[in-house]
Amino acid sequence: MRVIFMGTPEFAVEALGRIAKAGHEIVAVYTQPDKPKGRSGKLQPSPVKEKALELGIPVEQPERLRAEGNAEHIQSLQPEIIVVAAYGQILPESILQIPPLGCINIHASLLPKYRGAAPIERSILDGEETTGVTTMYMAKGLDTGDMIEQAVTEILPTDTGESLTARLAEMGGELILSTMEKLQAGTAVRTPQKEEESTYAKMLDKAMGRMDFTKSAAELERAVRALYPWPCAYTVIDGHSAKILGAEVTEETGEPGTILEVTKKYFTIACGTGALRIRKLQPEGKKPMDTPAYLNGNKPEVGSRVGE
Repeated sequence: MRVIFMGTPEFAVEALGRIAKAGHEIVAVYTQPDKPKGRSGKLQPSPVKEKALELGIPVEQPERLRAEGNAEHIQSLQPEIIVVAAYGQILPESILQIPPLGCINIHASLLPKYRGAAPIERSILDGEETTGVTTMYMAKGLDTGDMIEQAVTEILPTDTGESLTARLAEMGGELILSTMEKLQAGTAVRTPQKEEESTYAKMLDKAMGRMDFTKSAAELERAVRALYPWPCAYTVIDGHSAKILGAEVTEETGEPGTILEVTKKYFTIACGTGALRIRKLQPEGKKPMDTPAYLNGNKPEVGSRVGE
């Protein structure tokens, strides 16, 4: 098939690679404009752009897909299908109507649950036991279109946002090939979403990472995993900000936000229910480190409080 692929982050790279490897003709890749990165402000291409250039596919990076001329250009490329995976822009109706086989989205949740920008992280935060990937026809609303296929995976107790994203990306790459085969053969089944079962996963922001120790230790441990590698769970220890990168739940109790125990290998912070044993962290301005390395140069005291 003649394909236009639209995607931006690492999640979308696997699908792009698989579609190309399967022999489909990808006539263009659309991705978000390069963004400045780090202190230097040097422009950084998206992971999808890097993959497209590696594959020798023309790349388009419009600031606004709705801008004049974009729909006409896409029409001129005569795609049979447009595949979208975490592109980061809403497709206007003028583009949704172009490909005869439709605009097909790879969404990282079991729709209608977790529509929106951050379904992977939200599924971990909420303590879900399973999640998955859905392929769907794109419609005017946000992730509201009819579903085509789904694949399911267990959320492991060790899963982070990063590890679950990688696994769902692989599943999405497999699923979109299956969906494209069915669309080409005319055997794809449309299943409308049940609106009453829908939930929304809003975009992540840095403030979501601030640890509130009045919450349960189980909630905070899930946040540590879900929000890695960005924005990361964080707090203030001895007056300095630190990202918490690894923690485990214990049954100890105490005043929320109070350090209950300090050993050579870890320190423990009381929560609303239970406590968190800190195993890995990243002090502000330093590299990530296991807690024993942190405790070599820092001496948090039992009874002292953490947080802002």
